[in-house]
Amino acid sequence: MSFLFQNIKKLGYLYLIFFVISCKGPEELDLTNIENQIINFNEYSIEDVNFPTINITTDGKDIVDEPKINASLLVIEDNNQNNYNIGIELRGSSSQMFPKKSYGFETKNSDYSDEIDINLGGFPEEEDWILYGPYSDKSLIRNKLTFDLSNLIGYKASNTKFYDLYINDDYKGLYILMEKIKRDKNRVDIPKINDNSVEGGYILKIDKPTGESSPSGGSCNTCYDSSFSFKSKYNSNGQLSQNSKIHFIFHYPKPKDITDNQKQYIQNFIDQFEFVLSSNNFDNNLIPEYISLIDIDSFIDFFIMNEITKNIDGYRLSTFIYLDEDKKLNMGPIWDFNLAFGNVDYCDGANTEGWLYNFNNICPGDVWQVPFWWSTLMDSQYFKEKLKTRWDFLRQDLFSNMSINNKINSYVIDLNSNDVINQNFKIWPIIGEYIWPNYYVGNSYESEIDFMKNWIDMRLTWLDAEIDKL
Repeated sequence: MSFLFQNIKKLGYLYLIFFVISCKGPEELDLTNIENQIINFNEYSIEDVNFPTINITTDGKDIVDEPKINASLLVIEDNNQNNYNIGIELRGSSSQMFPKKSYGFETKNSDYSDEIDINLGGFPEEEDWILYGPYSDKSLIRNKLTFDLSNLIGYKASNTKFYDLYINDDYKGLYILMEKIKRDKNRVDIPKINDNSVEGGYILKIDKPTGESSPSGGSCNTCYDSSFSFKSKYNSNGQLSQNSKIHFIFHYPKPKDITDNQKQYIQNFIDQFEFVLSSNNFDNNLIPEYISLIDIDSFIDFFIMNEITKNIDGYRLSTFIYLDEDKKLNMGPIWDFNLAFGNVDYCDGANTEGWLYNFNNICPGDVWQVPFWWSTLMDSQYFKEKLKTRWDFLRQDLFSNMSINNKINSYVIDLNSNDVINQNFKIWPIIGEYIWPNYYVGNSYESEIDFMKNWIDMRLTWLDAEIDKL
């Protein structure tokens, strides 16, 4: 038997906690922070475990931000055990301040000399993976829920799967295995760029110019280095500006690999798109000119995913875009929704009303602003009609209140039946505590789920009314 089963069988009897899961939750949503006593989880034991588990062994080495260290990875799933060699490091920016860390790793060959593609979690073979550890998101499911909803409507997002994580046999709680965003036929399916060509697919990221952006080699939240990224020529109001804070970071090709000609090619494309949007007659024609430059369906779905979740970083941070083989700009894949669904106490993020794309007017002093694209597109009758049609279609079934609620319930039932929730919060006893940037602080896991369910119901109601007016 595995290390996990051998150790756990010694503990005794099995106790299961079942949470009462309401289909609708409380009738009214209390948008006031609640101070509660910390819940002390009892020492429940498990005779047997039927939950996917990962154990990482580092031979006494600490996992650091960089470089990656060599380690071994054991996956226990469906009564099977598989061992892999990996290189692993910490990942994340602001999330690294939390005691529960997230990790990025590459699967390697027998002597660690090269990366190899493997199948993990039933996902397509690859070499780059992420283990995301939800911490400030006490529901534990915000990222997974959003990614699964996106895939459900055919808007490709990373595949995700729950795992219990052990590092050197030390339990670390519930984690989510995620695919990393890469150019790949199973991830971002765009043509590869040859070294001496500018033709092909590109992936960019709108984000803080951190890490490689520092001329001195360290991290930096305000500096800018044109060797790995470029700025928009327009500010958040759609005006030509030398002081734009909107940075496009090269993701594929990698900053160290991209040529000057390739940089100029993608920058010219973005410039052209923004020039068209900033023109006075951008929407005068029956089919606007910008349609020839973008995949409008991806823009619509990206808009819906960020508005339905009111993801406070949406549009302006952790925002991926790519140029496809048809030379059209696509939004996505989506990324980073741990602060979504009301889990944020700044910039009106917990309010179930209000357009997220209007962030610049809500938080004009924030350094990281939403590109003017979205306010301009929401002035386009063509775009609004497309948005309304798509919204009405999704609300009939896939994005109905019942469908989303049932998906949440399925996660909670799965985690509860395997005692994962109890075990996670025994290791990380934060229920009832404020963890930045929580808006709501519930006195139980059930109350955290009820808050999110009710928040979603109210958000959907508001969006129904507002989109109907378009």
